[in-house]
Amino acid sequence: MRIDILTLFPEAVQPMMDASILGRAAKKGLIEINCIQIRDFTENRQQQVDDYPYGGGWGCVMMAQPLKSCLDWVTAQAGPRKRRVIYMSPQGARFDQGHARRLVSEYDHLVLVCGHYEGVDERFIEKCCDEELSVGDFVLTGGEIPAMAIADSVCRMVPGVLSDPACYMGESHWDGLLEYPQYTRPETWEGLTVPEVLREGKHHDIGAWRREQQLIRTQARRPDMFAAYEPKTPEEARIIARLTGREKLTYDCRLATEEDIPDLLSITAEASAYMKENGVDQWQDDFPNAAVFRRDIAAGGCWLFTHEGAPAGCAAEYFTPEPDYPAIDGAWRTADDAAYATVHRVAVKAAYRGRGLADEMMQLCEDLALGRGYGSVRVDTHADNMPMQALLARRGYERCGVIKLTDTVEHDPFRVGYEKVF
Repeated sequence: MRIDILTLFPEAVQPMMDASILGRAAKKGLIEINCIQIRDFTENRQQQVDDYPYGGGWGCVMMAQPLKSCLDWVTAQAGPRKRRVIYMSPQGARFDQGHARRLVSEYDHLVLVCGHYEGVDERFIEKCCDEELSVGDFVLTGGEIPAMAIADSVCRMVPGVLSDPACYMGESHWDGLLEYPQYTRPETWEGLTVPEVLREGKHHDIGAWRREQQLIRTQARRPDMFAAYEPKTPEEARIIARLTGREKLTYDCRLATEEDIPDLLSITAEASAYMKENGVDQWQDDFPNAAVFRRDIAAGGCWLFTHEGAPAGCAAEYFTPEPDYPAIDGAWRTADDAAYATVHRVAVKAAYRGRGLADEMMQLCEDLALGRGYGSVRVDTHADNMPMQALLARRGYERCGVIKLTDTVEHDPFRVGYEKVF
């Protein structure tokens, strides 16, 4: 993994990147982190990198030319790679563990652009940057701190940087939960004693206790994460049901008709609002709309799930090839000419989240595909839609690559493709 940080203050950033675990990993050749001075690429004697904004306003804006020249030099030095250029911006998607996992798994060269002053010329962002990321809903004086945070979180997952993958796989946010409590010697400190289960040395009991504590702590400290978490085992489902008092429900399903479109839209509207609250840039541009559901219904694959007559969730399934799937940046698990089913528009109303409905809808779609003799099911979802990706991983779907949707009204057309082979 190579990371180049474009900054006005390399002398402040490079020492941090060369220290501790990352510094040792760099000496071993596992990672390479470079801090590049943007001023070195100006075209005037004063090394000017900023100017007054068109239209007036406070402060100055970083010019596009030094940034573009710096980026060109970096890409020439790095050579052909799977590269991602990211601008550190408070307007970007909120960076989380899911972003870190995506970046380390899909790219071997990250260019992190640090802005200053009142930002950078929008034309540089449009022409040269692949995405914008933010480390939180606040503003800093520059992009260096976010760049260091992203570089650290990505590099620690590069194989060999930490002694074992377990060092990060059990930590907070890895699988959608916070980490369990940790203790060390002495056994009793200021009247507080280490929990008995940790002192008995029974590994199975310790593992079960730690998982339960993760769920309890996540519910108490991050209810948003807890609400989005999909249980991975029957025991987790029982713990969640006990913590929430929400037992698994029984649902009915049927093929939707045009009379059901208002219910379908109400389901996806709640799902859209939930994704917006959690920083997922999906279903935010009048999609899916009534016309989309009419098409699903006409194709005979739009399913409405209800509980005691009330709309609870929906899913659409197609048995014809998706036109955008052959151009995947990656590889499907089955051949392009193989028969596969595609699942779209899986959505659950807020009152039914975490109550087994998403699994039941996916099971129906898989059963229908098997019944028709199809060998696999494919799904695409947004890179930030971690609840959906957790659901797919739990059900045996494998991540295959990135798809660009060509027929969509959404301004972010990129999706991650998954496939489950029967």
